[in-house]
Amino acid sequence: MYGLRMANSVQKIALLGNPNAGKSSLFNQLTGLRQKVGNFPGVTVERKSGFTKLHATLDVEIIDLPGTYSLYPTSLDERIALNALIDTSNNDFPDAVVYILDVMQLERHLLLLTQIIDLQIPIVVALNMNDVAAQQHIYCDEKKLSEALGVPCVKINGRNGDGVENIKQALTALLQADRTTSTHPKDFFEMNEVAKNIIQQCAPHLKSRNTYHTLLMIHHARRSNFLPQSTKQHIENAIKTTAFDSLDTQLDEIMQRYDVFSPIVRQVLNKSYANAKNTTDKIDAVLTNNYVGPLIFFGLMFFIFQAIFAWSSIPMDWIDTQFAALATYFQQALPNSIFTRILVEGIIPGIGGIVIFVPQITILFLLISLLEEVGYMARAVYMFDNVMQKFGLNGRSIVSLISGGACAIPAIMSTRTISNQKERLITILVTPFISCSARIPVFAVLIGFVMPSYKIWIFNSQGLVFMALYLVGIAAALIAAYIFKKILKSSDASYLMLELPEYKKPYWKNVFFTVYGKVNSFVFGAGKVIFLVSLVLWVLASFGPSKKMKEAEQVAAIESSLMQYDSETTELHIASKKLEASYAGIAGKLIEPIIKPLGFDWKIGIALITSFAAREVFVGTISTLYSIGKEVDNLTIKEKLKQEKNADGKPTFTTAVALSLILFYLFAMQCISTLSTVRNETKSLKWPIVQFLFMSGTAYFTSFLAYQLLK
Repeated sequence: MYGLRMANSVQKIALLGNPNAGKSSLFNQLTGLRQKVGNFPGVTVERKSGFTKLHATLDVEIIDLPGTYSLYPTSLDERIALNALIDTSNNDFPDAVVYILDVMQLERHLLLLTQIIDLQIPIVVALNMNDVAAQQHIYCDEKKLSEALGVPCVKINGRNGDGVENIKQALTALLQADRTTSTHPKDFFEMNEVAKNIIQQCAPHLKSRNTYHTLLMIHHARRSNFLPQSTKQHIENAIKTTAFDSLDTQLDEIMQRYDVFSPIVRQVLNKSYANAKNTTDKIDAVLTNNYVGPLIFFGLMFFIFQAIFAWSSIPMDWIDTQFAALATYFQQALPNSIFTRILVEGIIPGIGGIVIFVPQITILFLLISLLEEVGYMARAVYMFDNVMQKFGLNGRSIVSLISGGACAIPAIMSTRTISNQKERLITILVTPFISCSARIPVFAVLIGFVMPSYKIWIFNSQGLVFMALYLVGIAAALIAAYIFKKILKSSDASYLMLELPEYKKPYWKNVFFTVYGKVNSFVFGAGKVIFLVSLVLWVLASFGPSKKMKEAEQVAAIESSLMQYDSETTELHIASKKLEASYAGIAGKLIEPIIKPLGFDWKIGIALITSFAAREVFVGTISTLYSIGKEVDNLTIKEKLKQEKNADGKPTFTTAVALSLILFYLFAMQCISTLSTVRNETKSLKWPIVQFLFMSGTAYFTSFLAYQLLK
C-alpha cells in the first residue's frame, strides 16, 4: 500500500479529532514526560509529539495534530491536519490514527471520522467523555458503533487514563495486521458521475491510496505545496473539461455522510433524559449571563494577578536572597581572578535572573490552565464576541488576548482559528499590548519604586497596580484595534463557530503536564537567551578599548585622590568609570540623548537594547550592570537598584523614572521573537514593521509624558 514506512523505522500514530474532544489529555496519558514541542515545517504552528511503548518491543511516536472539524479546512490549523493525511510524503503521515470522539457530540464528530475511514488509514476510535455523558444519562454502545463503522471502538477517560491500555492493545493489533489482505469496511460517500470522471482523468498523475484520496487532492490541489506545478495544471485543465464544482461536491458529500451515520447515532446512543437541563446549562445561565458573566470574568482575571504577586512573593524573595548569598560566598571563597568575576558578576546574576521568576510564571500558567481544563475559556470567547466585533476583532480574539498574558507568541499563533483575515490581522497587531509573563519580571522589580507593598482590605497594593497595568494594556489593545478597523478594508464575512464543552472537574495530571511544559519552555527557552545575554553583557561591560579603559582608570584614581576617598570607595569609583568606558558603556552613551527625556541613563539604555532579545533580559542586564566591580554584600536586585546613585548623588531609580520605565515596557514592542512570529504569520515584513513603529511610538510618548510630569 502506498505510503507505508520501512519496518525498521519508528511508526507514527496521529491523534485526530474535533477541537475540545480531549486529544491533549490522551496525548499526555500516552507520552507522559516523553514529549517535545516544535513547529510544523514551514509554519509557526506548534507541533507536539512524544513516544510511548505499545508493548515491550514496539515503540511508536505519537503526533498530536491540530483539531479539525472536517477535511475541508477553514483555518491554518485544519490545513496542517489535512496535509498530514493526504500528503503521503509528509514526515507526519501516520501509519495509524487514534480518533478521539466526544460521545456527547457523537453525530458532529462522525463527519471527520468517516472521512478518515474512507481514506483507508488504519484507525482506532477512542470514545471519550463517557463520565460526563453518564452524569446526563447518556450511554453509548461501543460494540454496536464498532460494527456499524467497521473499525475498533474503545471507551476511554482521557483525563484519568481509564482505557488507555486498551487503546494500546488495539493499536498493536492494527500495526501488526497484514495490511495487504485487510478490507475496507464500507464507503460513507457515493461519488457522482462528474467526480468519478475527473478522478479517472487525474488518478494516473497522483500517487493516491484510493479514489477518495484522489478526490481530496483534486479539491485541495491549488493550496497543496507538495504537488508539482505540472500536476496542478493538469488538475486545473481537468476541472474545466469536466465542469467539476468543488463546493457543490463538498456539500453533496457532507449531506450524504450525515444521511448514512445519523441513523447509526440513533442506534448506539441511549438518552434517558435527553431534554433534561444538565449541570452545564445551569452553570452557563450564570457564567454567560450578559451582566453577571463579564463581572465574573474580570473578577477571575483580578484574582489571577493578585495571586501572581501575593503567592509568589515569599519564594521569589527566598530565591533572590539565596543567589545574592551564593555570589557573596564565591567572591569570598575564590581568589580574585577573571574566572571569579565571570562567576560572581555574570553567571550567578544571569541564572538568578531566570530562576527568580519561575514562581510567578508557574502560578500564571497554573491558573490559566485550570480555566482551560474546566471548560471556561470557550465561554469567554462566546461572551465577548459582540464586544470584540465593535473593535474590529472576533470572539476568538479574547483567547489570544488572554493567552497574551502568558506569552504573545502562542497568543498570536492562536489567531489561526479566526477565519476572517482582517479580524485575524488586527488581533495579531494588538495582542502584544497585553502584559505578558515576560513583562512580569520588569514590573515586579519596578512597581516597588512606584507603590509600597501593603494591604488594602484583603488585597495587595502592588497586585492592584499590576492589575491596573493589565487593564491599561487591554484598553490600549482595544483602542489600537478600533483604529485598525477604520484603516484596514476587507469584504470577508465575520462569523463565530464554537463548541462549548461540558464543565468538568480539573484533572491535575493534565494540569501538571501543561504547566510543566510551559515553565520548562521558559527556563530552557527564554532562560538560555537570558543567560547568554547576561554573559555577553558582562564581557561588553568589563572590557573596552584599551586606551579608553586606561584613561578612565587614571581619571578615576586622580578624582578619588582629590576627593580623599577611602580604598573601598576608590575601587567602586574606578569600576564605575571603567564601566562607562567599556563597549557596553559606549553603546549606552550613543542612545542616551534619545532616551534622556524619558529619565533613562546610559545603563538603562543598555538594558533597553539587550531586552529586545527578550523582555525578561532587562532584569538580568540591570542586575549584571549594577554588580560590575562592586562588593556583592548579599544585596538583592531591588536593593542594588535602590542604592544606585547618579553623578549628582541623587537616586537613579525615582518614582518618575520607574513609572516611565514601566510604561515604556507596557507599550513597547521589546521582543524580537514576537516580531519574527508576526512576520511568519502574516507572510510579510510590512506588518511587523508597522507594529514595531506604532507600539514603540506609543511607548516613547507615554513615558515622556509620565517622566516630565513627575520628575
